[in-house]
Amino acid sequence: MNQKVTEYINSYIDWRGQILKEFRVIINSHLEVQEDFKWGVPVWTSNGLLCAISCFKVHVKINFFHGSHLPDQSHFNSGLDSKDHRSINFSVSDKIDDVIINKLVQQAIEYNKEK
Repeated sequence: MNQKVTEYINSYIDWRGQILKEFRVIINSHLEVQEDFKWGVPVWTSNGLLCAISCFKVHVKINFFHGSHLPDQSHFNSGLDSKDHRSINFSVSDKIDDVIINKLVQQAIEYNKEK
């Protein structure tokens, strides 16, 4: 576990921090990933960049660096015009579906192996 990631997550003591913690657990459950801290946010890699999580005033974002290349596009609600990135924004009332996030992380891992 990266200490800077821990500090970033712990700096949010409201609902956003809880969502960040959930993302971290889900992403780190994939043994192939490495946790890092770049550009001021938590980032995960596996044969290249996979995803990042970040907080904003009214939402939390999980960003997939090569999301536009993943087979399942149905869950993305942000970055839809980007050439590569795709993301999902979560607000205070949204619940994380760990099955979906796990699936997207696995697809990102597989994409990076093939590219």
